[in-house]
Amino acid sequence: MTNPWRGLILPGLATTLALAVLVWLGLWQVERLRWKEALIAQVIARTDSAPIPAPGPKAWPDLVQGDLEYQPVSLTGRFLHRYEAHGFTTLTAPRGRYGGMGYLVMSPLETEGGWFVYVNRGFVPEGNKNSITRSAGQIDTNLTITGLLRAPRPGPRFAAEDSISDNIWFSRDPSLFAEWNGPPPARVAPYIIDARFDPELEGGLPQGGETFLDFPNSHLGYAVTWFGLAAGLVGVFSVFARARLRNRR
Repeated sequence: MTNPWRGLILPGLATTLALAVLVWLGLWQVERLRWKEALIAQVIARTDSAPIPAPGPKAWPDLVQGDLEYQPVSLTGRFLHRYEAHGFTTLTAPRGRYGGMGYLVMSPLETEGGWFVYVNRGFVPEGNKNSITRSAGQIDTNLTITGLLRAPRPGPRFAAEDSISDNIWFSRDPSLFAEWNGPPPARVAPYIIDARFDPELEGGLPQGGETFLDFPNSHLGYAVTWFGLAAGLVGVFSVFARARLRNRR
């Protein structure tokens, strides 16, 4: 009589191999989850740290953006309002008075050292894109800016392309702003500073302090998916094996 278990050897080996892969993927996602949670905690703690001087030209060649992302920095200079760029956005959870569809005002600040940094001064509603409508907030004197250092960002994958002719940007890249209409690109810092909210700014616009701390973390869901597939595989093989043994007997 044929051994009924013999027909399960190859399916069993294949199932064991697939199960090992699925469990490994689940465990890998658990490790990634721990890493991501630690990174998020580190970045959130960094946002509350004391400001440091904004990195100058000597530091740019060796600047690792991820090491300073969301680091509070400060610098002193004067805004060149004629070069401001407008980053389209929708502010769904504003911390200040204004929200909805509008623009982030990106203005280059000429520092005391003669180099430039684009500063995200904050949000303005659609009707205030033209600086004439918020002239009270167009400060022309030297001032000290404090905010969070941010790395350049391309536009969202499915967003419209930058409309250079209309000065409407989905990218957040100071080199693009400078090449379009701004200070000499070689003297522009390779990062942006998100300015903090200024309660003393006359007119209240641009509305600073609207940095969205978004840290996507899907690793737990991925881990559950892989472990769920592993459990489902065990279930399917169990049903298959019982049916095969019953038929052979």
